[in-house]
Amino acid sequence: MITGDLMAVLAEILKDIFFKICSDNVLREMFVKVCNVETLNYLLFGVLTTIVSYVSYFIAQKLLSKKLKRERSIMIANVISWILAVAFAYVTNKLFVFQSVSWDLNVIAKEIPAFVGARLFSFGFEMVWMWLTAVKLKQNDKVCKLLGQVAITIMNYFFSKLFIFR
Repeated sequence: MITGDLMAVLAEILKDIFFKICSDNVLREMFVKVCNVETLNYLLFGVLTTIVSYVSYFIAQKLLSKKLKRERSIMIANVISWILAVAFAYVTNKLFVFQSVSWDLNVIAKEIPAFVGARLFSFGFEMVWMWLTAVKLKQNDKVCKLLGQVAITIMNYFFSKLFIFR
């Protein structure tokens, strides 16, 4: 698998580097708990999900802006990018991050609603964020989208780890 052994090696390298620059045992213990294969996989696939979201947003917004006002094209493009990113994230989180390999109907009947529900919460955050920063404050929508994705990636990790793929 692309992420198994490679991420384990990367986690060890990062741990070694951190231990050389940090002598505080409490910080070292926290780092060991946080810097593991699962977290690194989540970061990798979180970045890829962000790319899916960002690229699909950019394309949709570019196409929609030809027919709609800026405010509408931003918000509709954001919905389109969310749908594509959630579909991508579910599959990659299930298979590569949290190793939930069962496609049994009972399993996915629990996972998908929980996953989409958590993503709807972060989607609400993103819609408010985009409306406030890009529409109302008239900031660069591409920068706003990227900054929102950072916060959402962190939020979604905790939802997935604690509630969905236990």
